[in-house]
Amino acid sequence: MNQAQPDADPAETAGGPPLANIRFMALAAILAAVVIVAAAIFLRFYDLAANPGAGLYGDESSEGLDALKMLHQPGFHPDWLVWFQDDGGREALFAYFVAGAFHLFGETALVLRGTAAAFGVAGVVAVGMLGRRFGTWTGLVAAAWAAGSLWLVCISRDGMRNTIVPLFGALALIALLRWAGRPGRGTAALAGAATALAALYTYQPLKLLPVLVIVWVLWLRRVDRPRYEELRAGVLPFAAAFLIVGAPMIAVAVTDPTNYFGRATAVSAFNPAVVADSSPVVHFVRTLGMFGFLGDQNGRHDIAALPLLPLPLAVVAAFGLARLWRRRSDAGHALILLSLPVFMLPPLVATEGYSPHFLRVLGLAAPLGVTLGLGAAELVEWSRRHWGVHAGRVAVWAVAIGLAAVTAWSGAAYLSRSVADRYETFSFQTAAMGRYANDHPGSAVIIDDFSATDIAFVYYHDQPAFFSPGTRIENPGLYSTVSALNRKDLVDALGPAAAGRAEPVAWDPAGEPAVWAVSP
Repeated sequence: MNQAQPDADPAETAGGPPLANIRFMALAAILAAVVIVAAAIFLRFYDLAANPGAGLYGDESSEGLDALKMLHQPGFHPDWLVWFQDDGGREALFAYFVAGAFHLFGETALVLRGTAAAFGVAGVVAVGMLGRRFGTWTGLVAAAWAAGSLWLVCISRDGMRNTIVPLFGALALIALLRWAGRPGRGTAALAGAATALAALYTYQPLKLLPVLVIVWVLWLRRVDRPRYEELRAGVLPFAAAFLIVGAPMIAVAVTDPTNYFGRATAVSAFNPAVVADSSPVVHFVRTLGMFGFLGDQNGRHDIAALPLLPLPLAVVAAFGLARLWRRRSDAGHALILLSLPVFMLPPLVATEGYSPHFLRVLGLAAPLGVTLGLGAAELVEWSRRHWGVHAGRVAVWAVAIGLAAVTAWSGAAYLSRSVADRYETFSFQTAAMGRYANDHPGSAVIIDDFSATDIAFVYYHDQPAFFSPGTRIENPGLYSTVSALNRKDLVDALGPAAAGRAEPVAWDPAGEPAVWAVSP
């Protein structure tokens, strides 16, 4: 039977007797792990109060507002305790963690983003643990990449549920690998529960995890029949655990399919009304171009138009692909290999908006980390085979220095963004309007429903009155001030005379008025 075995660590085999280096290598691995986790913490928490900034992206405020409602609004809870219908439909798992953090540390935007950052650090550890299944070197490289990846740093500092995907994706793959390594009812049930939790309660990209499991088991039927037979004996415990853990979310999908499937349908290429930035062919090419060439144009992740994976790391990943393909008859390597095309489907099929779209490819985070770790091992061994032991040692140092450089570069690129680069994306003008209204008790604000959640969340216990743009305010004298993002909204709400007295109270980075206010 083909047993899954960890890959040899090239850092140990690049030169010198391995046994003589065991203690040194163990200490070096521990030190490296500590440094990696410290870097992950620094990049996700440093200056978090000021960057991304004073404003909030709309999806952030939706998470925070629902968490506050669960804490303070009697009778408020998600559908079947797991699903919010607002904001296009959302899994509630992250909001539960946010509510707990609010209870312990205070109800602020910083705590919201701090919760996301904590998940980001946990995701780095989990990706390293997944890589460790293939060897210490692979695990360290996977974790080092995850810690310093500009892509994952961006996602970890935004207070949205996307941040939990690397953690739960890695944990699900770890559970599946454990099932493959030790087939049995217990490991099968654990794998089924972890798959349900990650696939149904996190975010859209991981919904393909059950598809991955099916494809993987069928692949093993072809390449490793004895292992397949062992896993087949655990299919019922796997399915039972999956259904038990997934029952509440399955109930949501059955009772409210329009809302549950609405988000995925709305962004799909199969929706004739979808608004895309390019043709399907161009979208496909641009999405693949994120590996080394193209960045996400969405302001949340547009850091100087930098790609998801820098070109040198894309080359390392190519070495990893070669290694995975060569060892595709091994259950562990097959799982990682098959996960790459499966988790590429969401960004390829979802053509709405910009391409590439980094959030839609988040299911790839954990297996991509392992691919990079295996690629580093393959690169070192290839260098040693072709040019000797000293070349292998040089390759080890090149990988280590390269990962350190990427980490430093990621931090510098993210933290050096100007306010002008973040102003519109994170709604600084809406934050300024909220502060002005809060400084003038009894105020009203004119703002669209989606943007209003920013103010409703930050000032949950002392909200101003909200009016939609185009609405006429019948009794303006009831409010101490009325503010809007432009004069036209004030004209529609108060009439030309009152609007003519309005004055700017906040300005954008270019010095243009961003918020107007008047005392009726």
